[in-house]
Amino acid sequence: MTGTDPVCTEPPPAATRCGPVGHALARVGRLHRIAMGRRLRELGLYPGQELMMMRLWDCGPVRQSELIQSLGLDPSTVTKMLQRLEQSGHVRRGPDPADRRAVLVEATERGQALRTGVEDAWKDLESLSLGGLSAADGAELSRLLGLVAENLREETEEADGCAPGATVC
Repeated sequence: MTGTDPVCTEPPPAATRCGPVGHALARVGRLHRIAMGRRLRELGLYPGQELMMMRLWDCGPVRQSELIQSLGLDPSTVTKMLQRLEQSGHVRRGPDPADRRAVLVEATERGQALRTGVEDAWKDLESLSLGGLSAADGAELSRLLGLVAENLREETEEADGCAPGATVC
């Protein structure tokens, strides 16, 4: 028997019976990331890069160290994302005039031009994700997921997607 046999993929693993909500969240998160990845590919982005671009669009130029903190990602992951975005002409990095040792990151014109496409991709996926739910159900789902996120916040030491002490949010 291999990991691709139907018996290994359906139904969910027995251990998830101890955490059916967690399993559902993990499954939905995985499917959302795949679906978003397909939409982002049309824009020339990889999953996660749009979140970095959103920070830059909202905040303007920021120090790379602050961007790392605000995204709550490993520094090497952010560095690789920035390298790809820089190579594609969506961001530029340079010394911070206030502290030449620090690196400042900003969206280029080409990066700014992605904003509408990214927003449309998020709207489209939101509509698909909530298909069949009433507006009230969608609002309730959002409220409940907010409570779940708050319950997990202390465990992950993040607040509203920002790492502790982050100045970029």
